[in-house]
Amino acid sequence: MKTFIPAVLLIFIIGNIWSVDIDSHQFIDHIRNITEPRRPEIFENGVLFTASSSHRRVGISFAHENYGRVHWFRQLLVPRDSADFWVGGRFDRNLEPYIDSGIMFHFEPIPPNITNMDYRLVIDGLWMADPLNPVSVTRPSGVVESRVNLPPQAVPVPVQAGMYRFSFRGAPGETITVAGDFNSWDPFMFALREISSGYHTLTLPFPPGRFVYTFFHRGEQFPNPANPRRLYTREGNVISEGIVH
Repeated sequence: MKTFIPAVLLIFIIGNIWSVDIDSHQFIDHIRNITEPRRPEIFENGVLFTASSSHRRVGISFAHENYGRVHWFRQLLVPRDSADFWVGGRFDRNLEPYIDSGIMFHFEPIPPNITNMDYRLVIDGLWMADPLNPVSVTRPSGVVESRVNLPPQAVPVPVQAGMYRFSFRGAPGETITVAGDFNSWDPFMFALREISSGYHTLTLPFPPGRFVYTFFHRGEQFPNPANPRRLYTREGNVISEGIVH
């Protein structure tokens, strides 16, 4: 039973990550590669906040919610090195398989129609600006809030008759391509262009009607996180649907 509890905790944490952003195929690998708490970063369609797990409790509250609720950070557990289980030439089955990574985190989806994400932290019961974020603003009341400057909203909408704009918000400097039934699912033919930090877009001509597509990044395919229209292939993969008027 002792070895079962940590595994359940890790699954619970990961389950909540995917409930926030079910289309982020790289999120788990990304956050597990973070070695120490750092300033907030934009990842796909949200902002990732981190803090040290040496704190008893860390929460975050946002201006776009009128500071009406506190989101509590979650502890990130990582698998223990397999060599740790061998003690004196014997396998220790009672050793907990997951250990504290030293990091707590919160992932906040970016709501529509905001240009900045302003927030405050509550660390061990004390309200404060984020000590890891150098960007802050001071309200007329004198309260200092931390700020994340956001790129343009990535909403896939037709730009004009016969045209369609693919948009994606992710990490800067990455290569994002799009493929679909309009190019025989060739993942190399059309690459989105990064027009601002982390904001990728591409406009293509289409005849009126419906088509399906998917994005490619680092050899993996995924539907457009900003497009709610979804379909399933015969293989069970999720793809996006576009409409041109």
